[in-house]
Amino acid sequence: MNRPARPVALHAALALCLSAIPAAAEMPEGISHFTLPNGLETVVIEDHRAPVIVQMLWYRIGAADEQPGKSGIAHYLEHLMFKGTDTLEPGELSKTVTANGGMDNAFTSYDYTTYFQRIASDRLPLIMEMEADRMENLRIGEDDWQAERQVVLEERAQRVDSDPRALFAEERNAVQFYNHPYGRPVIGWRHEMEGLTRDDAIAWYDRHYSPNEAVLILAGDVTPAQARELAERHYGPIPAKGEASPRTRPQEPAQHSPRRITMHDARVAQPMMVRTYLAPERNPGDQQPAAALTVLAELLGGSMQTSVLGRELALTGKAIWVNAGYEGLAVDPTTFAISMMPSQGQTPEQAEAALDEALAKFLRDGPDPADLERVKTRIRAARIYARDSAHGRAYDYGQGLATGLSIEDVNDWPDILAQVTVQDVRDAAQTLLDGKATVTGWLLPEPAEAQAGADAARPVQPAAAAAARPAGQAATEPNDPDEVQE
Repeated sequence: MNRPARPVALHAALALCLSAIPAAAEMPEGISHFTLPNGLETVVIEDHRAPVIVQMLWYRIGAADEQPGKSGIAHYLEHLMFKGTDTLEPGELSKTVTANGGMDNAFTSYDYTTYFQRIASDRLPLIMEMEADRMENLRIGEDDWQAERQVVLEERAQRVDSDPRALFAEERNAVQFYNHPYGRPVIGWRHEMEGLTRDDAIAWYDRHYSPNEAVLILAGDVTPAQARELAERHYGPIPAKGEASPRTRPQEPAQHSPRRITMHDARVAQPMMVRTYLAPERNPGDQQPAAALTVLAELLGGSMQTSVLGRELALTGKAIWVNAGYEGLAVDPTTFAISMMPSQGQTPEQAEAALDEALAKFLRDGPDPADLERVKTRIRAARIYARDSAHGRAYDYGQGLATGLSIEDVNDWPDILAQVTVQDVRDAAQTLLDGKATVTGWLLPEPAEAQAGADAARPVQPAAAAAARPAGQAATEPNDPDEVQE
């Protein structure tokens, strides 16, 4: 149940893949919204072009809400949610969905944990009944919790420990955040994962898996009346587990100096640089700063051919790849990242100097109005294209509401992006790029002399050894470090 890594730019692309154009404070056509008496917030995205429905249940709880020393518990509980209830055997939910021609999955992030199914629309009562059942009646057997803990440890071994890029991302995050839990990995630190218990999982479930801590998104072939009736029937009887608790987390102190890290790994073939900046998140009722940063990311690195860094570095032969991305949908202050792979023959020092020169030029000259219009054209096109994906539209609303935005904020976001001006981008770039809260990291191959020594000490293995490796130990692409999907 692995998936390829998402490039940094995809975060910006997801932010641009938006739903239909609303007038301010008005609900877009086909979108309805209600909240059950037990606190379950529900959004219905009506789309009758195909007899298919997507159900997504977002819990407003994630890895950044974990207690110190218990990293990985949010993701661990996500795994255990597939272990059955008083009426469902372990794995039965997924087997039932598959037997009915659908698919299901789940993922954990810093700020939310999400479960979803995609299936024929006449099966919505079935999947809603099963999802509601495990919201209230999860059963974790004495044997299940130890076996599943080993599964998540093996997942970490495959996706993180065996991949230098994933390890590099962990190192950067840990350096970027002095105090905030965004600095620890979603999947957890291995030594803490090894100590997770059944009692830890049950306590997390009992404390956080409640209808008033969740958002239900239904997208596809369903009417608002049908959706409300089914939600009231299946989710309505589940009592809330007390009042929804505020999401209070340790916050970052002021950061006064840029930091640098260098990581060497024999498995690295091509040097890579990533520089991250602390940046504001999208905030309810005040999304303009995040909109300017979203557009800035597209202008700087959204395209290898037309972006500022693409023209200045890639097309001039100084880099083979450049990118920029912004993590706007977050509960707390987040990061803006610029990435680069230097061309052959360019030293890290030369490549970084070229990047700094390109950024200084951008700050001096400001964004080109024609470039800004090109980005806005892509935004307008994305609004139309987004209507073709019920899953994508469900993700937009679910991620927004799960990170503290209102439905009005999600509705208004496309227009706020469209209103970003040259001066907005210039101001955002000046504040961001002149800031001191940065981490510049280089991921490099082992020095030649160290590699030669390692090769001499390493025993020669026959070529067949790799083919004989068990499937569970096969190397895999890393996940987005901010999200672990099953």
